[in-house]
Amino acid sequence: MHSKTITIINPTGLHARPAAEFCQKAEEFGADIKIKKVAEPSKTGDAKSLLGIMSIGLGQGDTIEIIAEGEDEMLAVETLAALVGSGFGEV
Repeated sequence: MHSKTITIINPTGLHARPAAEFCQKAEEFGADIKIKKVAEPSKTGDAKSLLGIMSIGLGQGDTIEIIAEGEDEMLAVETLAALVGSGFGEV
């Protein structure tokens, strides 16, 4: 298992477009990937599910933990963390 925490920097948070981009990128990996809102650990979703991500309700300034388990877990976490860190092209 590999995980990393990162803060969402884009002004509108993980709304539909960035959430879809995150989901599409997550689907490229074989690992099981979850995304968790650090301030509310019960809000955890499947990173490969758009509904799973959107249901968490992530806004600017929220800290998330990306957790992956499987063959390419490290690459998955680092790639997705870099995507979040880029602000999805909105910053």
